[in-house]
Amino acid sequence: MEFQGASFQNLGSWLLKLARLDLTVFDDIKDDVSATVPALTVAVVASFLSGLGSWLWWVFQDFPKGGSDVFVKSFVLGSILQVGVWFLWVYVAAMVLSKGLRVPADLNRLLRTMGLAFAPMGIAVLMFISFLTVPFGVIAVAATVVLTYVAIQAATDAEPQQVMLANVIGFVIFAVILGILANLSEVYNTGGLAPGLFFFNLNP
Repeated sequence: MEFQGASFQNLGSWLLKLARLDLTVFDDIKDDVSATVPALTVAVVASFLSGLGSWLWWVFQDFPKGGSDVFVKSFVLGSILQVGVWFLWVYVAAMVLSKGLRVPADLNRLLRTMGLAFAPMGIAVLMFISFLTVPFGVIAVAATVVLTYVAIQAATDAEPQQVMLANVIGFVIFAVILGILANLSEVYNTGGLAPGLFFFNLNP
């Protein structure tokens, strides 16, 4: 327990380095077994922050109904589902590298680095600022995609183009599944079982 506690104490410094764009942080944690749980915690918290953002957006729009539905569907269920789909993103990236491109890719290493790299998804909590909803949502997703590229690069010996391919395939699957979830159990034809930017169903 002390071992894991020390890692959570280090989590603050890892996030601070990430905020300063000190990308050596991924080298710090990729082989640190004790960093696995903290990194996964980052991914979970960031996901729930994005779900909180889409729910707060609904609340601040002052819609007469649907707030409790959005809370359950986007914040609670959507955030949980997004964590599961994020795991799929990591797994697909690992499989593309190891099985498709024959590049050694350790799943645990990727979980650590890509977990920390998922932190920018939490920026979507600021989507409740109505005139900046889309910018903050896009920034959250774009920053996450960029950092996951760096995270995969740090965790493997893959060439840049191989990292790009693995990450793009993983992200496309992530985005498509969340896009499908946004169409399920919709609230007033606005969004469904997805958090953050992915909450919104843009289909007419």
